[in-house]
Amino acid sequence: MKIKTAAKINLALDVTGRLENGYHLIESVFQTVGIFDDVEVTKADEISLVCDADPAYSIPCDSRNIAWKAAEIFFEETGIPSGCSITIKKNIPSQAGMGGGSTDAAAVLYLLNIITKAGLTDNELITIGKKIGADVPFFFMGGTVLVEGIGEKLTRLPSYAGRDLVIAQGTEGVSTAEAYRSIDALEDPLHPQVKKLTEKLKNAPEEAHKFFGNLFEQAIRLDEVNVIRQMMLEYGAVSACMTGSGSAVFGVFGGRAEAVCCAQKLTECGFRAKDCTTTDTAFIELS
Repeated sequence: MKIKTAAKINLALDVTGRLENGYHLIESVFQTVGIFDDVEVTKADEISLVCDADPAYSIPCDSRNIAWKAAEIFFEETGIPSGCSITIKKNIPSQAGMGGGSTDAAAVLYLLNIITKAGLTDNELITIGKKIGADVPFFFMGGTVLVEGIGEKLTRLPSYAGRDLVIAQGTEGVSTAEAYRSIDALEDPLHPQVKKLTEKLKNAPEEAHKFFGNLFEQAIRLDEVNVIRQMMLEYGAVSACMTGSGSAVFGVFGGRAEAVCCAQKLTECGFRAKDCTTTDTAFIELS
């Protein structure tokens, strides 16, 4: 069985604390977007993984890959004595803050639940997802979601689907571990107003972009991020912001024509850029 599984952006992202075990507490609004990896899962005697991706990303195709880990944990949790063959075509950039690994892991759980006829509910899949990675549970909801704690507390918000975006990335990537170390070193940071964003999404969604923000922009200072953001604003974005721990930047536009034009200009300048829209779900079943 094969599905398309969506990337995410953070309309707002704040880090509000750190637990004794080292995990960071976040307050964020996650949003699925129309850039997809293709994930196919077939029953097999043992777990295997093939990943079609840009060689520059150096994505492992063994037990280090989060999608492989998802399969391992699924079989452990369900007690099903089986394996699976996983094939992933990567379209979501790596080290971009777009949840590319987490969405693949969620897709593997989703597909295994179907092809093994395990009969797990979404809540049960979310519980397994929490054991794999903090962002994995979100993809079983998709759409527009307030995410709190270490990623385990999910609250659905009014839909922000159908907004025209451009998402662009330079050549610099950011590891999540490095990004959080930089967050820990910040002194008196200016925190994004996540609560005000959630209020606008409920009451005045056309004004929501005024409260987009990302604490990591103050910790991860990449020249390419600043250049991309400035170009987006020059070509008509109503807001432009880094997503996740970086290094991709998204811009929200008032129409598709502006978004397409901006994506072309960014591509001409050597950036990876794509126009897309915000979506209501993470998974699109193909077969």
